[in-house]
Parts: sequence; structure tokens; C-alpha cells
Amino acid sequence: MTTAARTDAPPAAVGRYRWVVVALLFMAMVINYVDRQTIGLLKADLTAEFGWSETDYADLVLYFQAAYAVAYLAWGGIMDRIGARWGFGIAFLIWQIGHMATAGARGFGGFIASRVILGLGEAGAFPAGIKAVAEWFPKKERAFATGLFNAGTNIGAIVTPLLIPGLTLAFGWQMTFIVTGLLGLIWLPIWLLVYRRPREHKKVSAAELAHIESDPPDPVEKVKWTRLLGYRETWAYAIGKFLIDPIWWMFLFWLPDFLGKRHGLDLKTFGPPLVAIYLLSDVGSVGGGWLSSRFMKMGWSINRARKTTMLICALLAVPVAGAAMASNLWVAVLIIGVATAAHQGFSANLYTLPSDVFPRSAVGSVIGIGGMVGAVGGMAMSKYAGYVLEQIGSYTPIFILAASAYLLALLVVHLLTPKMEPVKL
Repeated sequence: MTTAARTDAPPAAVGRYRWVVVALLFMAMVINYVDRQTIGLLKADLTAEFGWSETDYADLVLYFQAAYAVAYLAWGGIMDRIGARWGFGIAFLIWQIGHMATAGARGFGGFIASRVILGLGEAGAFPAGIKAVAEWFPKKERAFATGLFNAGTNIGAIVTPLLIPGLTLAFGWQMTFIVTGLLGLIWLPIWLLVYRRPREHKKVSAAELAHIESDPPDPVEKVKWTRLLGYRETWAYAIGKFLIDPIWWMFLFWLPDFLGKRHGLDLKTFGPPLVAIYLLSDVGSVGGGWLSSRFMKMGWSINRARKTTMLICALLAVPVAGAAMASNLWVAVLIIGVATAAHQGFSANLYTLPSDVFPRSAVGSVIGIGGMVGAVGGMAMSKYAGYVLEQIGSYTPIFILAASAYLLALLVVHLLTPKMEPVKL
């Protein structure tokens, strides 16, 4: 179908093929988080088998995050150069190899090596996802689309405690990594067969293409990531990620440990509480993206819609400061679940900041810079959590830090970008 044919087509209802892309991104994030979270579910068993200390486990998380930080920056530029189709495909293959390689670890060095490979690959997931959303959606739909595919992280976090214990108890932890890795690889050929840019896709109607391209055209000039460091908008996104990403990393890698130490749960009983927490996270992910998009449909500016939604989410996270003091398991689950939902709603809107203000040619690089800075924050959180748990033995200082991060992040975003307006490069 030629461009002319698309232009001359009679008026038609806007198609929905762009949501197929979101569905594929959603599934990739489910797999991403199953692979990422498996080590957290097996922490107690692996600690008993290999004699890890709290600091050892924290260092294992840190090595993953260090690889993730370095690679995130690189993947941003790679996505801008080669596009989301091949960029995501390569990243996905790398992280599946790292995940399955964990089965061959026989000492701490082997676990570090496999987690480094996993981190190098998984770092490409969000730059590719945000790049794909920027290619396939107009600005008014991006937060909602981002929230939908980001909800896959929560489904992955739900699937993990349902899937991993049964596999581990039946076949051992080594086969758990191999089986989940092989199942995940089914996604890769589907992505490569289905994904194309909208103008290159035969299943995109003229009406849908016009809808996707309804924003003013972006400059086509390629932008070096080093040039982007001079813009306040880049740092608004990056510092925001530095403040909130470590909180999500903490939830992901330490929640099973918290539930075990505070409420006596183990591999057989983690499932229901973790499922409840991440179901609430899903509500926040989709709801946060939907709410800001709803505000924009009401006529609000991008600036007002995004920041109002982020403020609501930041306030909902504050009660998590008392999570470790809750004596009842399900009260703690509710408090933490609301906080994780708030994180995801906040994150869905923060993720749209680069595509809201930068041209498409720079989005991947800005996402890469922010992801790297966020992962550095995660590394600091890992060392902090390991130190606190080894020296104090309480999660309260960790949760207090989590409660304040989002209001501080919103303040930074607002001070650096008082008005979310297109950047003139």
C-alpha cells in the first residue's frame, strides 16, 4: 500500500492494530519480570545451599544493576539507531541466555556472571518499549499505552510466585531457570514477524496511520546522547528515575525476604500475598496512565495532567513508611500493595516525559540516560538494604525511605520542567 493510497483513502474509523504492539510489549515484560524475580523467590533456598550472607545477596543484586545501568545507556542509543524491532529482539535473546545460564552456576562467581548477562539484556526492554510506543502512538495515548505494557511487569511479578515454587519443588532450582527460559523464547520469533514501523505495516489502515501521526512532525535529525546532557528535561527524567527506581528494585528483590522474616512465610506460602501486592500494582500501572490521559481529554495540558497524576500517586505511597510495623500480614500486604500501585502509576507518567518533550529521534537516548541513572540509584539501595538488614535487622528504615521518594521526585521534575513543552534541539 503506497503513501498516496493511504492519503486518498475515504474517512474511516481509526483502527486498533497499534494495540497489538502493546500486547506484544506486555508479554515481553511478563517474561522480563519472571526472569528477573526468580532469584528473589529462591533467596532463602540458595542462601541455605551456598551460605550467602545478607551482604552477599545485596552484592548479587548490585552486579545485576551495574550491568543494567551501563547497558541501559547503550541500548537507548541502539534503539534510536536500529529501531525497536531488531533492538528488542537482540536484547531479549541476551537476557534469556543469561537467565538460563544461572542453572549452570556452581559458586558465587557463576551467579554473578549469569546475572550480569541478564542485566545486559534486560536493560534493553524499556528503551525498546518506550521507543515502540513513541513510534505507534500519538502523545495523548502514550501514557495509557505505556501503563498497559508496563502492567506486564506486575503480571510477571504475579506469575513468578505462582510458577517458580512448584517448578522448584518438583524439579529443583536449576531446571526452573531452564524451563522458564525456554518457554520465554517463544516470544522472540513472534515479535520479529509482527513488529514493523506503522508506515511499513500492511495491517495499519490509512485512518489509523493518520491518528498515529496526528502530532506535529518531529525533526528527523539524529541526536547524540552527549548533547542531551545539556537539557534540564533530560535531568528531570534522570533524577526522577534515580529517586524512584531503587524503591521498585527493593520491592522486587526483598519483598519475599521481608514476608519471610516478618510474617514467617516460605517458598510454599509466598504466593497469595505477593499475588495480591502485584495485582494492586497492575491497577496502579493502568490507572496511572489512564488518569493522565483522561485529564488530557478533559482539556488539561500535558504538564497539568502528568503532574497531577504523579502527585496523587506520590501521596498514596506515603503510608508504606509503616509497613514493617504492621503485625497483621494482610494489613502489611495492603499497605505495600497500594505503594507498589502508586509507584507504577507514577512511573507510567514519568516514562512518558521523554516522548512528551523530545523528538522521536532522541527518545531512546533520553530513556537510556535515565535508566542508567536509575540503576545507579538501585545499586545504592542494594548496598543500603544489605547494610541495614545486617546491622539493624529491620525493614523500617528502608520503608521510610520508600515513602518519601516520590514526593521528592515530583518536586525535582517540577523544578527542572515547570512546563512540559517540546524541546528545541
